[in-house]
Amino acid sequence: MIQFTKNETILSILDSIPKGKRYSDIEDAEGNQYVDLVQQGGGLLGIALVGYTFILEKAGIRFFSLAGTSAGAINTIMMAGLGKIQDAKSEQILNILSKKDLFEFVDGDKAIKKIINKIIKKEKGIKWIVAWNAIKICKILKRKLGLNPGNDFETWVTEELKKVNIESLSDLKELRKKLPEGLKNVDTGLGVPNAEAKLAIITSEITTHTKAEFPRMAELYWSNPNSVSPAKFVRASMSIPFFFEPFEVINLPNARNSEDENWEKYAGYKGEVPSKVKFVDGGMLSNFPINVFHREDGGKPTRPTFGVQLSTPRKNYSNTDNLLGMSGAMISTMRQIYDYDFLLKHPDYKKLICQIDADEQFNWLDFNMSMDDQVKLFNLGAQKALDFLIKFNWEAYKVIRTK
Repeated sequence: MIQFTKNETILSILDSIPKGKRYSDIEDAEGNQYVDLVQQGGGLLGIALVGYTFILEKAGIRFFSLAGTSAGAINTIMMAGLGKIQDAKSEQILNILSKKDLFEFVDGDKAIKKIINKIIKKEKGIKWIVAWNAIKICKILKRKLGLNPGNDFETWVTEELKKVNIESLSDLKELRKKLPEGLKNVDTGLGVPNAEAKLAIITSEITTHTKAEFPRMAELYWSNPNSVSPAKFVRASMSIPFFFEPFEVINLPNARNSEDENWEKYAGYKGEVPSKVKFVDGGMLSNFPINVFHREDGGKPTRPTFGVQLSTPRKNYSNTDNLLGMSGAMISTMRQIYDYDFLLKHPDYKKLICQIDADEQFNWLDFNMSMDDQVKLFNLGAQKALDFLIKFNWEAYKVIRTK
């Protein structure tokens, strides 16, 4: 882990963190300031998210409510479950990542694993190799709907949470109920005893065409959601279509019921409840759920909702003159437009978002990424976090939001 936290770039960034700056009006007895955080999906680019949160924690910032999609959901569940709300957790996450061979997440057929690695590394002759194995690939996709089961990932998250006694949603809820000591609003001098540390993991439930949010909507899919491991929420959120098998939940409560009020209330679904459903990557519907903690009642905010994006914002158009280009453009539109539509309607949020743009330098599917590149990716997230902290003006933002 020392290669992440003690390299020259990081040490320089740490020395440059602003001292005594105000980022929020919510503070605890130790002087930690609290913000809400929304993290974008992006595969292996998620290492940059850890660089971002590492620097914010070093600046005395802690994260109250947390939300994320796909890779953002992974960092979200780790930050929510590895300790108390007031604890710094980025170094714990780094320690966990440094001990994990990320290519183990590619847990499908051995031959397919080799092909995937060759594609990622852009080796010569890959078209011929894919063509030679086309029948095998098609058979796997037809039978499993994905090249990799995703079991290694779910097991990994489950075991890491179990090490800190988080085996169920109930365990996580109890941990999140424990508010930091001395939590108060420094602007008014009043305490905030009834504050709720929210959690939102976004996934795409394709059977009923629902943007699912866990744990809020867990009761739709499990009879006893409090007994479910939170690792399952993240597994559902990171199910990259065709790369991983869809995450499936069977024996839904109230299956075959055509008049379930909760389904209409939470999902807007009015039809017969299916007995089983499948989930794919939450990024198919909302890769950056920055709206999840938004309040429409206005007024002066007490803490900001910071957002961190891994991909380059929309500044290039797609080539839609051929089938492949048009298909890619349609998928990109579906993944982005919901979140960007919210930002167009609420431009003040742009003051809260840190752009890392990691996709310009790194491959988001490079599960065999070298340690050197992982460190560079972490450093990039850290540098962008520093730039954001220097630029952010909490008092000015409160004026904008109040108006």
